[in-house]
Amino acid sequence: MNPRRYGLAPAGLSFGLVLLSSCPSHFARADEFTKEDLARWQQEYMTVVDQGDRLFHGGLGNPNTVSCDQCHPNAANTHPETYPKFQKQLGKVAVLGEMINWCIMNPLEGEVLALDDPNMIALQAYILHERRGVALVPGRH
Repeated sequence: MNPRRYGLAPAGLSFGLVLLSSCPSHFARADEFTKEDLARWQQEYMTVVDQGDRLFHGGLGNPNTVSCDQCHPNAANTHPETYPKFQKQLGKVAVLGEMINWCIMNPLEGEVLALDDPNMIALQAYILHERRGVALVPGRH
């Protein structure tokens, strides 16, 4: 136990409370939105999920025509809820997009996607949508 560390905790907490209390209350409010906003956002999300579904099932345009679903039907055994985690194939702690790129480069023999590429976002949206309801457990193997 480091007594200096614990001695500073109350001072840090006090400073944080003073800082928070000095902020205007309007900063703490969330944006307001309507049921129509929620419906529109859900529709936009599902459009991206559908795009990811098409890419996952053969729409990446790789020359060998291998698709993600040949190893992972319905995104099975992708376990997006466990990322970031140490990924043996990459030799480091990785995020889901990096593992997707490993699969694109290796079994699919395709071109990697930037992590912010709309197709990468769509693939992740599809995979995560298929696993909705599964508890998050980052780092689990």
